[in-house]
Amino acid sequence: MNQRATLTTPAIEARPFKVYTQRQLDKIEALKGLPEDLLFDMQVVSQVLPFRVNDYVIDELIDWQAVPNDPVFQLTFPQRGMLKPEHFDEVAQLLKNQAPAAELKAAVERIREDLNPHPAGQMDMNLPLLDGQPLQGMQHKYQETVLFFPSQGQVCHSYCTFCFRWAQFVGDKDLRFSSNEAETLHTYLAEHTEVTDLLLTGGDPMVMKAKHLRRYLEGLMKPELAHVQNIRIGSKSLSFWPYRFVTDEDANEILQLFRELIAAGKHIAFMAHFNHWQEMDTPVCREAVRRIRATGAEIRTQAPLLRHINDDADQWVKMWKMQVQQGMIPYYMFVERDTGARHYFEIPLVEAWEIYRTAMKQVPGLCRTARGPSMSADPGKVEIQGVTEIHGEKVMVLRLIQGRDADWVQKPFFAKYNDQATWLNHLEPAFGEEKFFYEDALTAMEESKTALIAKA
Repeated sequence: MNQRATLTTPAIEARPFKVYTQRQLDKIEALKGLPEDLLFDMQVVSQVLPFRVNDYVIDELIDWQAVPNDPVFQLTFPQRGMLKPEHFDEVAQLLKNQAPAAELKAAVERIREDLNPHPAGQMDMNLPLLDGQPLQGMQHKYQETVLFFPSQGQVCHSYCTFCFRWAQFVGDKDLRFSSNEAETLHTYLAEHTEVTDLLLTGGDPMVMKAKHLRRYLEGLMKPELAHVQNIRIGSKSLSFWPYRFVTDEDANEILQLFRELIAAGKHIAFMAHFNHWQEMDTPVCREAVRRIRATGAEIRTQAPLLRHINDDADQWVKMWKMQVQQGMIPYYMFVERDTGARHYFEIPLVEAWEIYRTAMKQVPGLCRTARGPSMSADPGKVEIQGVTEIHGEKVMVLRLIQGRDADWVQKPFFAKYNDQATWLNHLEPAFGEEKFFYEDALTAMEESKTALIAKA
């Protein structure tokens, strides 16, 4: 066989998109061989946390011989431990007793509220204002970056069990934020020339038809929005439905839009979410990556560190190496956020740093672009840089790699050593300090924003 033949991309056959939600759990053939108690556990947990999975994930990404420990099974299917014992027992008893729908709904809503549905100021501190009015479906936490939640993209091809935006998917409008106002988005961006980056997020913007995506992005090529240089698209589609860029009927339209934006001088960063190397080890995923990169867009990768899924340095080593080999750029290792099923997935910050450091020691320089472990907390993205001893006190070394106040960025600060802490609010300042350096300013910001929203 000649060299040219060995480099030919294998033909990818189109497949229909078939999805299952909580109501169709009993229709999934692959589950029928599992124990009855495991299936009941799934029914209980999926009453509270959103569940959605498609045939591609079931057929191609999960090793059913390794279930329930398979990482992609843990990533997509509900597990008993994802609810606190008291919450699980309450819902389980209601189901067993065939309680009225209204009683079950009330219990579920109360439990969801206890799961901190919108962490880190998403519904208030991050809410931008236009002409004094709050803009729903947008967030403006950092001065140079605006997040936009297109209403047609507030679902995903499958749902991650750990997702910090789980509240978007449970059918409660009070817990959801989205916008279908492209004109409002463009007006806000035109008035804020400090904004260089627009991040389309969700849900997943790549569930949208190409014509809807074009409506939001095409206007960015206007002269008055020249300051918006970078378009980021946060998406799990390369994992959960790579056919979006290969055989879907408007796949070529999506790629053509990317080319047009790049030709107009915009930079497109496709922010891909990969939680485990199994997700990128299929021919269709590799072909989707190739096609996106061929438009001139770059692909950056990010994921949280999660118990039961990727809490092993060797998994990150393999994942980062595979990403670089395919031309992607490792970008972030996050810490599981303080919401939803966090108690099931969270890892102490010290352990997270040890996993990160162990992985970094085993990869070449091209993989060391991944920053972390990073918490997306109230003041900004807080990175755990290490553990050391200063003047006889064992401390954790932290820094803000992004902040609500740009002056906070890259400032090192120190916390008392705590090998049980899993989030920023579990830490205390070191060296006898009463507060971390940003706390007074952050409180003032919160009070000011609350007053503005109340006035509106």
